[in-house]
Amino acid sequence: MSEVFKLDHVSKVYRNEGKEYPALRDINLEINEGEIFGIIGMSGAGKSTLVRTLNRLEDVTDGTVSFLGQDLSVLSPAEIRRVRQQIAMIFQGFNLLHQRTVLSNVMQPLKIAGVPAAERKRVALEMLKVVGLEDKKDSFPSRLSGGQQQRVAIARALAGNPRVLLCDEATSALDPKITGEILDLLKSINLTRKLTIVIITHEMSVVEKICDRVAIIDRGELAEVGEVKEIFRNPKSEAARKLVFPSNPFDPSGSDSRLVRLVFDGLAAGRPFIAELVEKTGRKVNILSANTKSVGGIGYGQMVVELPPGREEQELVIRFFTDNGLSVQEVEKA
Repeated sequence: MSEVFKLDHVSKVYRNEGKEYPALRDINLEINEGEIFGIIGMSGAGKSTLVRTLNRLEDVTDGTVSFLGQDLSVLSPAEIRRVRQQIAMIFQGFNLLHQRTVLSNVMQPLKIAGVPAAERKRVALEMLKVVGLEDKKDSFPSRLSGGQQQRVAIARALAGNPRVLLCDEATSALDPKITGEILDLLKSINLTRKLTIVIITHEMSVVEKICDRVAIIDRGELAEVGEVKEIFRNPKSEAARKLVFPSNPFDPSGSDSRLVRLVFDGLAAGRPFIAELVEKTGRKVNILSANTKSVGGIGYGQMVVELPPGREEQELVIRFFTDNGLSVQEVEKA
């Protein structure tokens, strides 16, 4: 699989009034053609700065950013403009022209590119069909819902036939139902048009629903990168654990008690593990929280349980779960 983006020891430092503010520190990252790649972190982590280096809206302080094998830092302004035509963006705020119709909004980048009027209308109508809004072509953005406005923004981004779509918190302003619909649309576009999609978000639920791989950014550093399902099953960094672990309001009931998180995929979801634990070992656990979700189209479940007191008893229970193929992670006290 070929690389679309490669970041090699990338750092970014902002300078203001003689002071330095590091935004990115020594980032090494590859994004492959055709994948949906997530970049996630809390507010201020540096994820938006990172995505703006991908089309050189931000110049890096150190390191190199390459697009399709080209070092972006050595390109002329004209060459950068041609690169940016291949890298479309959509944003949280939609950025539509409210005095123009939906059709005119989608046609706008084609007009700027010098595409003849008949051709840009044909392409714009085709893109509106892709996003399911061909019947809204004569409407104005103010008459549309937030989800519909984001669909127009997606149609506009697709009109230039880009290689990559960058989505910067594109669903943050939408309710959960509409967010799900937009993510389903992006997944469909990725599959049918073989479009590489990079999604910047602070919500793990977005990453779990749509992304193939994810990079977790923490205070400007790359905390962890890997397949979403593997990070969900076994997060290695503290930043990943905070994003993946369910919120748990409970403390252990005793000083020597421990809480662990159990993760099982769809293949194991039908087995009554807790009942088997009691039946085969005689030990019991206290279930504190549990939920299920789809990660990359596969059903996963997770459960936080309190282990029985006593180190030997706890290790016996953990061994039972791991021997039966469950991922077991220690949960910090609330």
